[in-house]
Amino acid sequence: MTKHTELAQISLTHDDTGAIANPIYLSTAFQHPKLGASTGYDYTRTKNPTRTAFEEAFAQLEHGIASYATSSGMAAIQLICNLFKAGDEILVSFDLYGGTFRLFDFYEKQYGIQFKYVDFLDFDSVKQQLNDNTKALFIEPISNPQMIEVDVEPYYDLAHEHNLLTIIDNTFLTPYLSTPLEEGADIVLHSATKYIGGHNDVLAGVVTVNDAYLEQQLSELHNMIGATLSPFDSYLLQRGLKTLHLRMDRAEYNAQLLAERCRSLDAIDEVLYCGSTGMLSIRLNKAFQTDQFLEHLNVCIFAESLGGTETFITFPYTQTHVDMPDAEKDKRGIDQHLLRLSIGIEDYNDIEADILQALAKSKKEVIT
Repeated sequence: MTKHTELAQISLTHDDTGAIANPIYLSTAFQHPKLGASTGYDYTRTKNPTRTAFEEAFAQLEHGIASYATSSGMAAIQLICNLFKAGDEILVSFDLYGGTFRLFDFYEKQYGIQFKYVDFLDFDSVKQQLNDNTKALFIEPISNPQMIEVDVEPYYDLAHEHNLLTIIDNTFLTPYLSTPLEEGADIVLHSATKYIGGHNDVLAGVVTVNDAYLEQQLSELHNMIGATLSPFDSYLLQRGLKTLHLRMDRAEYNAQLLAERCRSLDAIDEVLYCGSTGMLSIRLNKAFQTDQFLEHLNVCIFAESLGGTETFITFPYTQTHVDMPDAEKDKRGIDQHLLRLSIGIEDYNDIEADILQALAKSKKEVIT
């Protein structure tokens, strides 16, 4: 079965009713047949049929043995953080989502877990930084917001050699474009709010593993912490998966055209695009006003998210990376001219025309 067919028919019920869409089980409690017996469902925080349908479908899509749907992407990362203890060290992508940086900073100060930011483009340097306390590698294969693409494969071998966990934030790529568990990763996570849900109407995260020990650990933590996904949101994720391939193909097509066009514009000093996904960043020329550009958008939307059907433009400096200290932003090139674009599935010509007209209205006047 091709991935297109798998996605289009994902999570069909195959029950006695003949229903194509999975039902939404809103019940928080489930009746026991008798003392000491269970239907497999007791309490929704622990397990819910609608969430199970999504988790099982997603684990199959990821080629894992178990997935855990969480109440947000940050809850997915928090779930993973609880695998570690004080004194453990995790090597992390230097350029990454600001919310992840904020959470790691909290865990370092509050719980003594050490997070060391490294350049995963420099394999030898990363290898030299390993020590007895290093327990994991946390990698964004396409970084946020600089869109730096990392060759992750050598790190799987390095991690296995040193008994480290490899944790991949695959939010930008999704299982449609990449399945890291097949390649050697131990844990894959997504902010499912983004491409998985795909319609800017659900807040969710998901963590997937293919190791029985990790499955046991995460299952206990998932239930204990309780940041589990609601039945209705689980249903929305199932629905989103069915069009993932169509949306990703269209967004990628639009992004490739726009990246090429932006490289030809004097108004844009730098285009950051790895060549795949619908995500790219641009750095405006200083002769253009960022605030005026954002205010004059008509088709594209100035908003703080990504992966939906609409084209979103985000200002990382005061949005996604607002809590990152200015010195850290400077190191990562996150300045007041950098914009992150999540290209949607609109007609490409409308996207391009909107950006061009907004640029034209945002050029600073020259006073003589």
